[in-house]
Amino acid sequence: MLIRKASRLKAGVPSTLLQELFATITPAMLRGWVERISIPRHMAANPEANAAVAEWLAKEFSDWDYDVQFQGEFRNVIAQPPVVADKVLVVGAHYDSVPTTPGADDNGSAVAAMLGCAKMCAEFLPELPVVFVAFNGEEDGLLGSQDWVARHLPNTGYRVECAHVLEMVGYASSAPGSQMIPPGLPISLPDRGDFIGLLTNRHGAAAMKTALQTIRTERPQLPAYGVEVLLGLEKYFPVLHRSDHAPFWKAGIPSIMWTDTSEFRNPHYHSRTDTPDTLDYDFLTQVTQAVTAVVLTQAGSILSK
Repeated sequence: MLIRKASRLKAGVPSTLLQELFATITPAMLRGWVERISIPRHMAANPEANAAVAEWLAKEFSDWDYDVQFQGEFRNVIAQPPVVADKVLVVGAHYDSVPTTPGADDNGSAVAAMLGCAKMCAEFLPELPVVFVAFNGEEDGLLGSQDWVARHLPNTGYRVECAHVLEMVGYASSAPGSQMIPPGLPISLPDRGDFIGLLTNRHGAAAMKTALQTIRTERPQLPAYGVEVLLGLEKYFPVLHRSDHAPFWKAGIPSIMWTDTSEFRNPHYHSRTDTPDTLDYDFLTQVTQAVTAVVLTQAGSILSK
């Protein structure tokens, strides 16, 4: 496995337009979204809450003039521009939680970051080739994302250039020893959990390089590490397949998971204590801005081809 550190890259010239756009997303706004979604919302154990969250997400996207639809038996929420290009980026995050848990970090933080990115993209250029998907059923074996990739994507008429999947992106700690590494992974990372991690395989290697370069340029204060799994070796590490990027990997589609590393940092993982007050909203804001900068930069490359 190859570790890439954004701070080792040469910074470019920040975009004035992006820096102005970043100011439209605040910690208070993100916290409001996290608090709104932080209720037990498992699709089988809490069906009414799960459905209510899906309807709320659909309204948020609609308010920014996206075309919105519910897809499949698991009610994935899809938001896309009125005219969809033949090549697109996907930004996704699952909106369900495990039963009895409020799921503020898992996965309210990622849903908030996705909403922030969608809002900024709509304000920047509504015709951007970016499709947003709130997946359901992640906590039950990635059911929603598997259904989207296998049954919906083949009929869309577009190709996914890269999928950015957000999975727990709001917990950070600068305390020594706050960061652990999944057992069996041959990698080395800092022992302070104050960075955002990006994970990809060989199909997404080029996209991750550009993502880290963009983070270095547009959000240099955010520590970012990329883990690239080489030579198809991801099949030997089940821990690397535990989120909605996995169906994209299986289909050979470039996909990058963004994560605070879940239980390897956050002690509230899959617990009733995974509440909004445990998150770091300055960190979540920087991650949201970084995701948006990467998406806008990569979408711009699609438009220029």
